[in-house]
Amino acid sequence: MSSFPAPTTLHDAHGRPLEYLRLAVTDRCNLRCFYCMPEEGIKYLPKHELLSYEEMLRLVGIMTQLGVRKVRLTGGEPFVRRDLVPFMERLAALPGLDDLSLTTNGVLTAPHVPTMARIGVKAVNLSLDTLDRQRFFDITRRDELPQVMQTFHALLDAGIQLKINAVVMDGRNIQDLVPLAELTRELPVEVRFIEEMPFNGGSHVATPESLPWHHRRIRQHLEAHLGPLLPTHAAGATATEYTVAGHVGRIGIIAAYSRTFCGTCNRLRLTAEGGIKTCLYDQGGLDLRALLRGGASDHTIAEALSQAFYHRAANGFEAERQRPVHQLNFESMATIGG
Repeated sequence: MSSFPAPTTLHDAHGRPLEYLRLAVTDRCNLRCFYCMPEEGIKYLPKHELLSYEEMLRLVGIMTQLGVRKVRLTGGEPFVRRDLVPFMERLAALPGLDDLSLTTNGVLTAPHVPTMARIGVKAVNLSLDTLDRQRFFDITRRDELPQVMQTFHALLDAGIQLKINAVVMDGRNIQDLVPLAELTRELPVEVRFIEEMPFNGGSHVATPESLPWHHRRIRQHLEAHLGPLLPTHAAGATATEYTVAGHVGRIGIIAAYSRTFCGTCNRLRLTAEGGIKTCLYDQGGLDLRALLRGGASDHTIAEALSQAFYHRAANGFEAERQRPVHQLNFESMATIGG
């Protein structure tokens, strides 16, 4: 890799820093959650169209020179890709990277937890929309809740920071909101409730204003059962975080479709095929795989990244308006990177 000047922090045109990369290592998943993809699944990329681990390492190394200090591995489901843990070990050793974390559905994760703890994985976001086995099957179309709960307990035992991601779905898992939130009473976990988004390979089903379970209603529902949610401050976080009197853990609410947190967003997304998304709702554009495989230097790639980040939309609504009409049917979340 060619030399760089001392690391600096890149800012976009709206003054937001680049500090955090969400890196999708695969578009494949072993669940079929209805809010993420159609029941028949999606057309997966051929292996040669995915970034190699070497290419990912090179790109992360370049991004640390632009200010990235945290990388979260996503998918699809990251553990579906072979040799993920050796890649994580190499990634954790990169100079300038302070925080390596992971989002997983937990089905294949438990056996790897001891190694993750050893190499310094700081946090895991575990996707878990219900504690009821039948509803888990109805949502994911797979009977894997016992394996997920095995991962849940393994992460707690290993002392890895654990956050639960639960998508709030009208008519599907509303009865699960309070039981999930009650996990925070005795356990050092953060349970985060996420507004449902249109990223299932289909089109919009609601506007933020008409969303049945928006962030305000989620909070009201939880407070009716748990008492006051007391907000805490976390810079750059997508979740509004709360404490509850007498609870060990925390509760978070993510206004993912209402998009109330755009003003402090500090992240980029890199898809498994090497595309950059400067906003979850944009159409993408910068193809880093083409630059890598076309022989571009690190400086050329860094400049392209800098320009893409600098010119990103002010918020998710602007990014959505900039999409061509034919792209208004949103991708599967597995394709984007969760």
